[in-house]
Amino acid sequence: MKLVRLIANLGYGSRKQVALMFREGRITDLAGDVLYADDQRDHADIRVDGEPLDPAPGICLMLNKPTGVTCSTRDVGRVVYDLLPARFRARDPVLSTVGRLDRDTSGLLLMTDDGALLHRIISPKSRVAKVYQARLAADLRGDEAALFASGTLMLEAEKTPLLPAELEVLDARQVRLTLHEGRYHQVRRMFAALGNHVEALHRISVGGLALAGLEHGCWRILGCREIEGIFATQGSP
Repeated sequence: MKLVRLIANLGYGSRKQVALMFREGRITDLAGDVLYADDQRDHADIRVDGEPLDPAPGICLMLNKPTGVTCSTRDVGRVVYDLLPARFRARDPVLSTVGRLDRDTSGLLLMTDDGALLHRIISPKSRVAKVYQARLAADLRGDEAALFASGTLMLEAEKTPLLPAELEVLDARQVRLTLHEGRYHQVRRMFAALGNHVEALHRISVGGLALAGLEHGCWRILGCREIEGIFATQGSP
């Protein structure tokens, strides 16, 4: 692939804009020598304004999404792409969220431009467990864990019962819930079905991948081992 197209596909600008960057000497190699559009270089050897080139297509990143941020490309408020370098929004192939966290839910969100990986993570066949910590508006009544684990709980407007889910009680109003599917607003709707309300919701892990101290609003690219680690801990449906 020509360097102009490669760099444009990474979101640095249109091909015309990237061609201008070459003419201005802003594209260099590792040694600082100016590159030209028809040069051949390894991805790791290319620099833009002295900085390493963004990762090639096939990336997966983890983001600690704050509340008040929407998993969308456009919204009246802040969106997850506002937390990333501006050029990430223009990458080709597109960088997409792996599932969604609603505006009022914080925590671990994965994003990737690898369509096959995205579908592998969200596929029910992969049985990738998602763990949430929730704060409730009212005290637990005592039978929630048994009901969630039964595989019989029906949500309003749904045609099939939920898969069994594991509830760990932290205190009267704090719980940790492990899901093996991803229905719309599932955690909130599960507690609403039992007459309770989720005041705060935070996702702490996806499969074998945990936030591991990543600060709110921060992100980082995952390595190959971390990506495979997502599938290392698979729950039973």
